[in-house]
Amino acid sequence: MSGHDHGHDGHDHGPGGHSHGVAADADRRWLAIALALIGGFMAVEVVIGIMAHSLALISDAAHMLTDAVSIVLALIAMRLAARPARGGFTYGLKRAEILSAQANGLTLLLLAAWLAYEAVRRLMDPPPVEGGLVLVTALAGIVVNVAAAWCISRANRSSLAVEGAYQHVLNDLYAFIGTAVAGLVVMTTGFRQADAIATLVVVVLMVKAGYGLVRDSGRIFLEAAPAHVDPDAVGDRLVGHPPVTEVHDLHIWTITSGQAALSAHVLVEPAGDCHAVRRELERLLEKEYGITHTTLQVDHAQDSLLSVGRRGEAAYDPHCADAHGPVHREGPHEH
Repeated sequence: MSGHDHGHDGHDHGPGGHSHGVAADADRRWLAIALALIGGFMAVEVVIGIMAHSLALISDAAHMLTDAVSIVLALIAMRLAARPARGGFTYGLKRAEILSAQANGLTLLLLAAWLAYEAVRRLMDPPPVEGGLVLVTALAGIVVNVAAAWCISRANRSSLAVEGAYQHVLNDLYAFIGTAVAGLVVMTTGFRQADAIATLVVVVLMVKAGYGLVRDSGRIFLEAAPAHVDPDAVGDRLVGHPPVTEVHDLHIWTITSGQAALSAHVLVEPAGDCHAVRRELERLLEKEYGITHTTLQVDHAQDSLLSVGRRGEAAYDPHCADAHGPVHREGPHEH
């Protein structure tokens, strides 16, 4: 007596439905425009950074390189994620975008470590810096990054791959603002350490963004429940729906960005209608939690299951010899 809600790639579930990952051509177009802006300015900035002896400019250029790589990864991930499920890849390649997000987060953290080392070294022994050249270049960089960030914001940021690219560009925008301030300080006061201090401020922002991307993508790889969903609360909500008597083997995970899935074994009273209960629970999960990819195995509870066993303790169930996670029943129980 099992009920299944089979998800299909590339369709909408109506007004209350959801989109499956990212597959719009418009998204790719916006990302391509941002990539062209960043790639062109990066080449110019490397040359100017060397001429001005500015670590802040060189670090900005290095950061822009990771921006470009992150956008390329997002574009590749979009194309892979759009491929239909076939063969052994029963979900398709939707998690390619999560791989992209993980790579973006790691590159931000690695680059931050290198820049922190260089900035500390320059704090102790600052080289001469052309403040005026740094200021003009940084102001131009602000304009380019505002345009690139706007382009990426037009894409679907519910995708971790696109969000990763956006975070890269946004951090680069902050970096250019810091670099502009540093250039102005060097030009007006001759305080050369301002260049390294600006770099360290950017490092902090890069670590924050990189950690967030690695954490969020790591949760998906480890099959954790979506951050906004409490599995115990979901289990208690399901078991509170009559004539449900028990819910166990409850699993909630994320297939890809914005696409949660749930499976559970549900036991109902002997006189209950399993199919009607399944449909009602599916509607409940969609309405209250936004979960539409569900697989619910609904069976009648045996009389022995209703009377034998202490509260909060799983009784023998031939369907689940080794149930995972807590058993949800009415009344107080362990989570």
